[in-house]
Amino acid sequence: MPDTGTSKPASVKLATADTFAIGELNERSREIFRMIVEAYVETGEPVGSRTLARRGGLELSPATIRNVMADLEEQGLLFAPHTSAGRLPTETGLRLFVNGLLELGGISEDERRNIEVQCAAAGKSLPQALEQATSALAGLSHCAGLVIAPKTERALKHVEFVPLAPGRALVVLVTEDGLVENRIIDSPTGTLPSSMTAASNYLNARMVGRTIDESRAAILAEIAQRKGEIDELTAKLISAGLASWSGSPSESALIVRGQAKLLEDVTALADLERLRALFEMLETKEAMVRLLDATRAGEGVQIYIGAATPLFGVTGCSMIVAPYSNSREQVVGAIGVIGPTRLNYARIIPMVDYTAKVIGRLMG
Repeated sequence: MPDTGTSKPASVKLATADTFAIGELNERSREIFRMIVEAYVETGEPVGSRTLARRGGLELSPATIRNVMADLEEQGLLFAPHTSAGRLPTETGLRLFVNGLLELGGISEDERRNIEVQCAAAGKSLPQALEQATSALAGLSHCAGLVIAPKTERALKHVEFVPLAPGRALVVLVTEDGLVENRIIDSPTGTLPSSMTAASNYLNARMVGRTIDESRAAILAEIAQRKGEIDELTAKLISAGLASWSGSPSESALIVRGQAKLLEDVTALADLERLRALFEMLETKEAMVRLLDATRAGEGVQIYIGAATPLFGVTGCSMIVAPYSNSREQVVGAIGVIGPTRLNYARIIPMVDYTAKVIGRLMG
């Protein structure tokens, strides 16, 4: 079971090119900076020196706190939205906080159970299980959940036709890396169980170790040549099954759930425009490939804050993603959340990490 204390998951990588280190701040500056960021994450409002002085624990006057805040502003870690307002962390400041000061919490047993129940694959295809996982993550984090689903065009290990009712059959595909895909097809009228068995045996002899695209044309050509040797109903059943399988997606798919939750935190038209641009970028295949490649390249949870990332040039948003692997320990997809920079990082990072591990167990 993952750690439920304040330590980070096995690996947490902040995607940033910033060079400022937390060690460059003295203890007083670090504490004031930490309190400002935590207050911002909690309220979203600028934090003033008097507010920090009243919170206690610092034993500093408002004037001293203001001087420290001015220094932090000069270092690019804070900014004042208005001349008379308090201070907010910059994106650079948030990245510094996450990288050097953040203490992660754990996820509760109820949250673990919720994730595991939602992800349970019994009776679901892989895309359905991933959609449920994304919805669960969006609901628990109050952000938009996203997942990159793996390609379904994989080498096969086993194929089977199962009769359901007159004119209906279930096709079960098991891939070499352990994924199970169930499809319901229309079977030819009068198809006998023996034809189902013959069709399964025929395909298992020719498709195992090959993808559907690799074997489809060859099998259909063989059926055409051997019509006299292969039972007509069996041939139709094989053809129907191949057509059904070849219609499945052959590329990675992006699933996003919980956009409404993300928009709940939008208070200005500019924020809404940034989110619209972000979703447009996420819907492109190129962005999905970059996201998946970036996730593969790192280890564990990846954190993207604001525009200073190699992935998106959009300010005001944060993304936390983690890879999940198949039974061969190959990264095949990624799952995570998108939200405003004012995320509860301490809570959401371990939640994303745990969900990715659950998905990996299901795929294994």
